[in-house]
Amino acid sequence: MTKQREVPGIHPYDGPAGGWGALRATAQAIRQQMESIEAPIVLLRTNQPDGFDCPGCAWPDKEHRSTFQFCENGAKAVTWEATTKRVPPEFFAANTVTSLLQKTDFELEDMGRLTHPLVYDRATDTFRAVDWEDAFARIGEILRALSPDEVEFYTSGRASNEAAYLYQLFAREYGTNNFPDCSNMCHEPTSVGLPQSIGIGKGTVSLEDFDTTELIIAIGHNPGTNHPRMMGTLHEASRRGVPIIVFNPLRERALERFADPQSMFEMATFSSTRIASTYFQVDAGGDAAALKGIMKALLAMEAEQGNVLDKAFIATHTQGFDAFAADLEATSWDDIEKASGLTRPDLEHVAIAYAKSNATIVTYGMGVTQHNKGTANVRLIADLLLMRGNFGKPGAGICPLRGHSNVQGNRTVGITEKPSKAFLKLIEDACGFTPPSWHGHDAVQAMQAMIDGKARALICLGGNFAVALPDSGQSFPAMAGLDLGVHIGTKLNRTHLLVSKETYIFPCLGRTELDMQTSGRQSITVEDSMSMVHASAGKLTPASEHLRSEPAIVAGMARAALPESKVPWMELIADYDKIRDLIERTVPGFEDFNARIRVPGGFRLPLPPTERQWHTPSGKAMFSVYGGVKEDADVFGAQDVLRLITIRSHDQYNTTIYAMDDRYRGVFGRRDVLFMNEEDMAEKGIEQGDKVDIETLTPGRTLRLANLTAIVYSIAKGSVAAYYPEANVLVPLDYIDKESGTPSYKSVPVRVVRAAA
Repeated sequence: MTKQREVPGIHPYDGPAGGWGALRATAQAIRQQMESIEAPIVLLRTNQPDGFDCPGCAWPDKEHRSTFQFCENGAKAVTWEATTKRVPPEFFAANTVTSLLQKTDFELEDMGRLTHPLVYDRATDTFRAVDWEDAFARIGEILRALSPDEVEFYTSGRASNEAAYLYQLFAREYGTNNFPDCSNMCHEPTSVGLPQSIGIGKGTVSLEDFDTTELIIAIGHNPGTNHPRMMGTLHEASRRGVPIIVFNPLRERALERFADPQSMFEMATFSSTRIASTYFQVDAGGDAAALKGIMKALLAMEAEQGNVLDKAFIATHTQGFDAFAADLEATSWDDIEKASGLTRPDLEHVAIAYAKSNATIVTYGMGVTQHNKGTANVRLIADLLLMRGNFGKPGAGICPLRGHSNVQGNRTVGITEKPSKAFLKLIEDACGFTPPSWHGHDAVQAMQAMIDGKARALICLGGNFAVALPDSGQSFPAMAGLDLGVHIGTKLNRTHLLVSKETYIFPCLGRTELDMQTSGRQSITVEDSMSMVHASAGKLTPASEHLRSEPAIVAGMARAALPESKVPWMELIADYDKIRDLIERTVPGFEDFNARIRVPGGFRLPLPPTERQWHTPSGKAMFSVYGGVKEDADVFGAQDVLRLITIRSHDQYNTTIYAMDDRYRGVFGRRDVLFMNEEDMAEKGIEQGDKVDIETLTPGRTLRLANLTAIVYSIAKGSVAAYYPEANVLVPLDYIDKESGTPSYKSVPVRVVRAAA
């Protein structure tokens, strides 16, 4: 790489992921958000049997053998919630919504915890305090005047099982299945694709499987930032000699080397552990081609030497292999290389390593799912594992990396726009009302209904709905056309400020805080990404005496909107055990729910593929056929077309931005950058530090983002990256995976040009 000119805020970070850098960042987060005396006590309760579940990522907890069970990003999530900063009504009286909209997303959330229920006053353009019951009564009045299908019920993945279950009960008794949720924007291809392949929309591995696996293939994720507790697991696997093969367009520090802050040796010697044994910088959108190349090479090895495929497993447990194999044979290596950006020897190398392994785990993240072929990508990963029988045996399986700590649990307890007939019948039998049976809206459909004027109200159980969605040029203005907006959260965010005709903000308890109801202290439950369900109970004094729990807020709205409700809302809120009793009656797998969550560590939900049982229509695991490699090669091989990836910084979790640094990528104090391959820059006459404009090349509307600073980064040629959510303006709302509805945040065709002087 040639020497690049200096750019303000851009300089190399040479340390490993984790290590002393992580400890310094943790200390800084504590200093900025919390009292230093209280912080250690709070952090040491994180992910402990008698404490609270980290509000960050969904990676499971080890048995509690070490001193602490939190990572740098988890500490940021906890201190961000347990901050001593407050945003009382007096603040809102002194600051108009118009003025607050001028602040950055970081500045808005950094103001601190909301303390009172608020209602928007259009005359003064400010929020003012409102009585809880008055607010509920008005919301109920508006909802009763609307058709149920004019209302969208959005759910964030941080909501507990208890809150999410009551929320779906409220909406279904009200009469709609409109459940846009954060899964629609991240892992919906997993929820849609895996049931077609293996009969369940969840991963099949446990933490114990990582102790016995012989090979890990990691595709399209950055655990150091998005699943940081996973780093301890990868660190252990690497140190015992397990090969870890990485596919990622960007070089990510955590996938290269990691220093475990709990390793006295690594901390004392400033050493680290290599994570990836091999690192392939696949083109953005090239995952399908790469997977097909590996599998095509496996077929050739089987033909030449035999004993490569698990033929007994394929014959006994699968269907569709012949069509799958014929498609691989028909796919040319030229198209595979062109679409993936990798060479045939690269992919044959992976096939050889895979054939040697008796137990393989494939982990994947949103680099696989957030594409217009996301569901097909997921199914191809399942195909790869099926070829060698890597389901239903120790050390093997598929591992989708979920984001928020209970995003998987929300779906399990009923947050879905496509409910099954069996689930609806159980709800009817248990609750005495007939829920609607038709499909509702997912996230993109909900926003499109708002744009078209067909949706009249939006209720958000957490999250930052409009900011998380693509195409903010359409999404943001659509909020103003609603009759009602209701937002439940702990802190202010931009979606709250995109006010509707009537807008309410309801402050709720956080994970770290004591939840006292009529029967006493309450626990909630969450499900991690490996289907473990466990309890969480906060102990901190709530940020304000005016806060209510998420379940209590949902129940308050439901009682007001449904005066003839069949659901005993107040009994359920008085004792969350009763909510769990209702979940047990209506959601399979939760037998003896209350008893089992009182056991430290909780329990695991059933995963039939681990027993080689396939709940597909055929009763077999199903191979798939992906015929789009040539199409991918043609689209992304066109002259002047680059592929845009939206990414999170290391000081960020989803739309929450903790600070303006991205330490591992060498970006400090700014986010207005475009990561580019050095060869691409040279071909376009762009130098490091130049201002550039980006525009989409998808059919329909042309979307633009101006005046980003181009910087050289180790990214696959033909791919560029910019920060989410700022770059969402470049992602068309209808540029989605047609099977799952998930936006293609990770492979938008764009043109990059130098900005006009």
